[in-house]
Amino acid sequence: MTDPATILERVHREDYGRLVATLIRALDGDFGAAEEVVQEAFAAALAQWPREGVPREPAAWLMRAARNKAVDRVRRGARLDARVGELEVVARIEQALAPLPDGAEWQAVPDDSLRLLFTCCHPALSSESQVALALRCLCGLTTEEIARAFLVSPATLAQRLVRAQRKIRTARIPYVVPAPDALAERTESVLHTLYLVFSEGYAATDGPELLRVDLCEEALRLARWARSLLPRDAEVASLRALMLLHHARRRARVAADGGLVLLDRQDRALWDQGQMAEGLTELEAALAMGARGAYTVQAAIAALHAQAPRAEDTDWAQIASLYERLCVLTPGPVVALNHAAAVAMARGPEHGLALVDDLEASGRLADYHLLPAARADLLRRLGRKEEAVEAYRRALAWVRTAPERHFLEARLRELGVE
Repeated sequence: MTDPATILERVHREDYGRLVATLIRALDGDFGAAEEVVQEAFAAALAQWPREGVPREPAAWLMRAARNKAVDRVRRGARLDARVGELEVVARIEQALAPLPDGAEWQAVPDDSLRLLFTCCHPALSSESQVALALRCLCGLTTEEIARAFLVSPATLAQRLVRAQRKIRTARIPYVVPAPDALAERTESVLHTLYLVFSEGYAATDGPELLRVDLCEEALRLARWARSLLPRDAEVASLRALMLLHHARRRARVAADGGLVLLDRQDRALWDQGQMAEGLTELEAALAMGARGAYTVQAAIAALHAQAPRAEDTDWAQIASLYERLCVLTPGPVVALNHAAAVAMARGPEHGLALVDDLEASGRLADYHLLPAARADLLRRLGRKEEAVEAYRRALAWVRTAPERHFLEARLRELGVE
């Protein structure tokens, strides 16, 4: 891989959040300024690297560039009567971001990402703002990507982010990992944010790829830290188990051409058995601590899939029962759709179709492509070809990722439609 733009895109995906987290610490908790100087550093790289070549350590180069831009920003903004303050700020930035020799590898301070996560999840912010801010600052998702995930306009999402950053600044929310006695009040928000970050990586809402492995691994990394901070919290262990059991299947979920491979067609030899075993151990630990929450139920469903030697050995009756429990714990249309799919596998497609039709009639998943896609699959299995074709076409009108689009088009071809 030598194309500067491609390398820069990879570095953005892998290191953006850690660069921003480090700059926020150096800039005394100023989220907006940190994001701006990191973005300016990426813009400088986009201009210079094609001309001068890609540096040996791209992330270290970007860190140096962002640091210099932060110092320039302070010096440009200082008034003559505020020179002492300017020097203090510059000294703090230089102390926090000591320049690395050319070619040296930059390593983020591990606690910076955790500080950023807990700050984003401060109870003074609304739950929607917490998640949006974490996805923006920690994971580098664009405003448009986050807006699509929340089903709001980019302008609405942008205003939400600005308000959240202003709230952090005006309320003087400290950029720290809370003391042990204050961790509990943020745990639920932190876990919800990690869950959404992982979900975006596990099933990207848009773009050419089905998965974003970098997001999954970032969520797993932070979940491991959260687990070390809260070793007696059962839901933390459950969430980590859920992530591990899903992430273990990543290589089998994508075909050689980048296409989607459904669970029943996956080559189980490609599943990461080490991660599967670690996930099952985490789930056992959570259950031993009395875990009974939503993450535990989802991890239990993933464990049943992991433990089935073949797709036909899957205990769908128990999975349908667990989804029924999940519908009580976290009622929502997507959970209901998954429950319908499990019922179809356990009792037959006609039973699942009845639940899907009820859900469609409720209007709660309008424009969500997986609803007509699921309905199309059930109609196909029932031999109702014309209705299945119509449902696949509706799903195609709403799908956003290329692999899912190709999958739906292949299903149509199987039904004789070109």
